Amino acid sequence: MANRHTIILMQTSQNRATRTFMDFDSISQAMDGICGLYERKLKELNPTIRNITYDIADLYNFIDGLTDMSALIYDHSIQAYLPYDRQWIKERTFKHLKKLASH
Repeated sequence: MANRHTIILMQTSQNRATRTFMDFDSISQAMDGICGLYERKLKELNPTIRNITYDIADLYNFIDGLTDMSALIYDHSIQAYLPYDRQWIKERTFKHLKKLASH
């Protein structure tokens, strides 16, 4: 699954104008990007707190709180992007954070 171009599609509110995407060279970078997005939101909401911590349930609530989030991942064998849903993203962010914590 390494080095598979990944596009995260998201919509932050009911307003269609909030639709956007993030573009990454790998699934791992995309998971970092989603965590970073959440961390920036936490800093925005808590500007006076220097070290913000959160657990996986907080991250899941953030992902679930978005109007929409999905991933398109390039599959070299078929030369096309395959779609993955919000639940898959949550499972992958969990695996990603677990891997980071063990290093």
